[in-house]
Parts: sequence; C-alpha cells; structure tokens
Amino acid sequence: MAGNDKRRGGMRKSNKKGMVVGSGGQRRRGLRGKGPTPKAEDRVSHPAKKRADARSKTEQLRTKRRAQQDAQPELVAGRNPVVECIRAGVPATGLYVAQGIDIDDRVTEAVREAKSRGISVVDVPRIELDRMTNNALHQGLALQVPQFSYAHPEDVLAAASDSGMPPLIVALDGVTDPRNLGAVIRSAAAFGAHGVIVPQRRSAGITAVAWRTSAGTAAKLPVAKAVNLTRTLKDLKDAGLMVIGLDADADITSDELELATEPLVVVVGSEGRGLSRLVRETCDQTVSIPMASGVESLNASVAAGVVLAEVARRRRS
Repeated sequence: MAGNDKRRGGMRKSNKKGMVVGSGGQRRRGLRGKGPTPKAEDRVSHPAKKRADARSKTEQLRTKRRAQQDAQPELVAGRNPVVECIRAGVPATGLYVAQGIDIDDRVTEAVREAKSRGISVVDVPRIELDRMTNNALHQGLALQVPQFSYAHPEDVLAAASDSGMPPLIVALDGVTDPRNLGAVIRSAAAFGAHGVIVPQRRSAGITAVAWRTSAGTAAKLPVAKAVNLTRTLKDLKDAGLMVIGLDADADITSDELELATEPLVVVVGSEGRGLSRLVRETCDQTVSIPMASGVESLNASVAAGVVLAEVARRRRS
C-alpha cells in the first residue's frame, strides 16, 4: 500500500522524457471561431471555385475575341446593300468585285461611284470573296467599311434639340440581333427620329449585318452607346423628354398615344423578354400595339416601326 500511495502521490509516469507540460492554451485557442465560412467559389480546392475560374476565363476570351472582331473592318455583302451604302455615303475603304460575274446596273453604279469617291476597287476570284464574306449571299459584290464610330447620347440629344422639331429618340433595351438593330435604325430614319441609343453591354452593335439591314441609314442617323441605359433615360427625362416603352401588357395602345407630339424617347425591348425591370420602371408610360387575337407579338424592329409611324402621323396632323 505504501508503494501504491507513493505512486499515487508522486509524479505520473510517462514515456516522454522530462516533465509533461500543459497545452499552453492551444486547446482553448483551437475552440475559437474562425469567422464565417467562405463561399464555395472562394475556396481554393472546392469544385465550385474551379467552375467559377473556368467561367471567368471563358468570359475573358470572349471579350478579347469581341474586341479583336470589333477592330477589324466589316464587309457589307450583296448588290443592293452595297449600292445603298455607297449612295448613303458610308465611309467605305474598298469595293471587292468577283471575277466573271454578270454585270447589271447595280454593279456598274457601285464601281462607278466607288471610283468617283476614291474607294479602291479590287477584282477577286469568287472563291476568295466567298471566304471573305463567310459564304454570305454577296452576289459578286462586297463593300469594306471601317469600325463604326458611335456618338455619345448627349450628341444625339443636341442634334434633336437643334432640329427645330420636338425631339424623337429611339432607345433599344437588350436587342441582340443586328438585323433588328439595322431595321430599327432604318425605321427611325424613315419616320423622323433624330438618333438611336443602344446599351454598351448585351446589345447588338453596328456590324456588316446591321449596315446591310439599315440600307446605309446608319451613316445618316447618329447611333450612340450608353454605358448605363437606365441612367441615360433619366438624364433625357431631366432634359424634358418623356419616355415611353413598348410593352405587350400595357393598358394604353399606340392608337391612344397622346404623348406622340411631345419630346419623346421610344424604348424598344429585347426580342425575347421585352423591357428590363429597371427600364420599365423608368418609363413615364408603356404602350402596346393593338393586334388581332391569336397572333403572337411582333418582333422588335416591326413593333418599333409601327409605333414610330403612329408618332410621325400624329406629328403631321
């Protein structure tokens, strides 16, 4: 017993050399919280982080590719579009004519006007013109145009204010089809609008397709890019313009558009989802187009043409 008591009261045996020391507070510190758990995409080894990095890299590549494409000249293909662009004074730099094509009045006019304006005329093999236009329906003619020079929204407002007429501006909210953009520009020019504004992001730009669809009117009508469309619309409202948006669910139809004779901005929504929420909330009024029942909604360019025609009619009255 004495031996046992001695062992109980004595130092505890250990395989380690020297005295056993305490944890020094390490266990207590180990129990402390380490802050909120990082998001999955912020953890280095998490699969979500790898997916987020892959998406970011893909977006960077797309942005770089778009920038490279924007820096390159565009080709307007087709006999009618080429002639219309030359007539409109589009700042072209070269006219490509396929060798051995049938010559008609359009080809003759295009070559004659190009030479008179100092635009170089180049004969190329048809297979080469196919390659240059990505096999578009060029009909043996293609016009090279430089990168489009966009105006500033303030320039569009200034041009409208100096016109002597109530300002009429068309704004596009997320229209991504360049054919729709070109058609809207053509309608805007036809019905007396003073300019077109497109968002800087998530919107079609003036490409060869837009040039072709606009029939060269993009050279006559200022087209501006807005960094933030909602803010630009608010600035236009502050300048005294009323903003109306085309919306299939609106209670007021274009037949009842009393604001047509006022300084006006007509906002056209995207092909699929229409007006974005912020843009719709910025509008002073939304307008629908009366149609027969059972018919699907019109696309962006046709809807813009219908409303702009009504605005022009009321302003003539």
